[in-house]
Amino acid sequence: MTGTLLVQQGGHSVVTDLGRVRGPRYGLPVNGALDQFSARAANILVGNHDNEPLLEITALDVRLRSTEDILISVTGASLTLTVGGRECPQWEPVSVAAGETISIRAMRGGLRAYLAIHGSVETPTLLGSCAPDTVVGFGHRLMDGDSLATRRSVRPIRQPYFDLPLFRLGLSRPGISTHPVIEVTDGPDIEEFGETAQKLFSGSYTVGDRSNHIGLRLRGDLPERQLTSEVLSRGVPVGAVEVPSRDELLVLHRGRGVTAGYPVMAVVTSLSLDALAQARPGHLITFRHTTVAEATANHRSAMRELDKLRTRVNTVFGLLGLQSGTTGSGANALESNQTA
Repeated sequence: MTGTLLVQQGGHSVVTDLGRVRGPRYGLPVNGALDQFSARAANILVGNHDNEPLLEITALDVRLRSTEDILISVTGASLTLTVGGRECPQWEPVSVAAGETISIRAMRGGLRAYLAIHGSVETPTLLGSCAPDTVVGFGHRLMDGDSLATRRSVRPIRQPYFDLPLFRLGLSRPGISTHPVIEVTDGPDIEEFGETAQKLFSGSYTVGDRSNHIGLRLRGDLPERQLTSEVLSRGVPVGAVEVPSRDELLVLHRGRGVTAGYPVMAVVTSLSLDALAQARPGHLITFRHTTVAEATANHRSAMRELDKLRTRVNTVFGLLGLQSGTTGSGANALESNQTA
């Protein structure tokens, strides 16, 4: 421990990582950051390994004061980020001097942002992960007056003239839309819906206000299962699209139970799960069919973007004499997370 982040306004924020990949074998959901691309990018931008603990901030404003010089990055939904009263860019490293306040407010467009700290923070783990699990009551939710121990101090890095940003690492930010197109592959029970399965792709669905990290509830014209036989409970993947009732469609996210007894007509791709993590109640969702091959190619393309970012960060941090923990690709960990 080298310093402390004092929580002046916690909002609706938790300490998390990429998920509990050992959880499903014990009946626990994988959980972890819902927008995995943004969470990975935040950690890479400050020289951390992809899976280091970071803050997931949902919708509400947050204020933190640091007792030490630190380096941070904020990714995900667009918002207003200030440090010591200065407006600072997202998706780039930002220096914070001891005593300065980090303010995150006016989140717009999306629903979740990610704040990573160079060296990360101290936090408890369960089965190797700090990801909150509401079912077993584990996790670190930020409360007003709370504190987080930071692991590494970094002297302020600022351009001496006009305080212009020093870092321009050039990561292509994923677009966030109020009407996202969500790609899905065929689910194992698609045939049970007959011709009504096409309803999934012919209209739009509205995100319901009971959506959360377990799943999104969508209202719209629902496909109808043509069979009346009972479906036995079995393992279900993250991203499963189910029709549990005549009222709404359910898309399971990372907090889902590992088993369920509803037919799975489609499965959301990993990149589109990131887009769903940014969907607010009232946003419209349109589904588009894709193949496993296309989804895999798109996923690998996104990982190549992060690998390029990792290389640029290592180069810049090396020139600045900063320690970086991003040496080597996190692709293997990613693959295990996506399949958990």
